[in-house]
Amino acid sequence: MKKLSEKEINEKLESLEGWSYTDNALQTSFEFENFKEAFTLMTRIAFEAEAQQHHPDWNNVYNQLEISLSTHDAGGVTEKDFKLAKAIEGIVNAE
Repeated sequence: MKKLSEKEINEKLESLEGWSYTDNALQTSFEFENFKEAFTLMTRIAFEAEAQQHHPDWNNVYNQLEISLSTHDAGGVTEKDFKLAKAIEGIVNAE
């Protein structure tokens, strides 16, 4: 998978509200009503990530979820990261 240029990343980010390109990765955060809601969404995201064979770096504290996506084998952001980011948005917005 080819690493995307910063220009390509910024163009693609225009279609992902709430995501940014920081520290060589796509990043976002979500705030949920409580821990149970956050963990429920994390579980749904985990099933999607496993299906795509692409796993996020993430951090959860109570109702906060921070997600960072990059393709380690490519040394940066690739199409795989955008595919998973869009799937995550679909999961979160379905709630």
